[in-house]
Amino acid sequence: MDYSKLIDDEIWRFIRETDAHYPPDAVNRSAAQQREVYNNMCRAFFAGYPEGLEVRDQTIETVPTRIYEPNDPKGTVAYFHGGGFVVGGLESHDDVCAEIAHETGLRVVSVDYRLCPEHPHPAAFDDALAVVKYVSLTWPKPLVLVGDSAGGNLAAASCHALRGQVQIAGQVLIYPGLGGDLTKGSYIDHAKAPMLSMEDLKFYNAIRYASPPDRPDPTAAPLEDTDFSNLPPTVSITAECDPLADDGRTYRDAILNAGGKAVWFNETGLVHGYLRARHQSTRARRSFERITQQITMLARGEWHH
Repeated sequence: MDYSKLIDDEIWRFIRETDAHYPPDAVNRSAAQQREVYNNMCRAFFAGYPEGLEVRDQTIETVPTRIYEPNDPKGTVAYFHGGGFVVGGLESHDDVCAEIAHETGLRVVSVDYRLCPEHPHPAAFDDALAVVKYVSLTWPKPLVLVGDSAGGNLAAASCHALRGQVQIAGQVLIYPGLGGDLTKGSYIDHAKAPMLSMEDLKFYNAIRYASPPDRPDPTAAPLEDTDFSNLPPTVSITAECDPLADDGRTYRDAILNAGGKAVWFNETGLVHGYLRARHQSTRARRSFERITQQITMLARGEWHH
């Protein structure tokens, strides 16, 4: 794959700046060391808060959260951060969540779910369900689930598990890892992509479990479910230069085949983690605008696809 042609100069600068703070060999460090490096890297891209938000930390059902509240919010977003289930938290996606709240006019609840390897699956999934249930009972509808990377997995897994129990207006999945086939498609074509490689994915998959799974588990890999009916309207937004790209398409197709509403956008020339590049890359900024527009659409109960 010729990334010199697929990726433009702005994203290459973003990649180099990321590598300066988070070197490619960081995956070989301890989980605690990775978290420190990751948080420092995210802080280097921190863009501050928009004006007019009330921000507070709150523990929900033992799970730490950070709540971003605009004036007169029109609904709530439950946001699940990325980081391979190993790194990330309230600080890593702080300004991303603040900007989503500002742009959509929705309350955003950022979820600091438990991380591996100290807390293997299903700890993060259990935390996600607990927060979604609480939010659905605490604030007026609508409720939209949003997540990037590992957080996209948690958003989708929550939608599958809570069908018929919680009313969810929609989900927006940003370069999610949903448990696709590692032997074909984007997993092979982009196995050596900048920002996320197959080597990285294998590390994160191995560290996620106390023991290797011996059967399909939709709570860990939503694409392993056998029923894709009655899911909320779904928007998958992936990066072209990312081994996970095909998960968005495969998930869309599964929902459409089950009679649901789903759409997939594969963002040209973007890489995994591009949310942090939204203030320095035209492509990333346009994709972030798409993300907030799709969240707003779902919260209004609309479907423009």
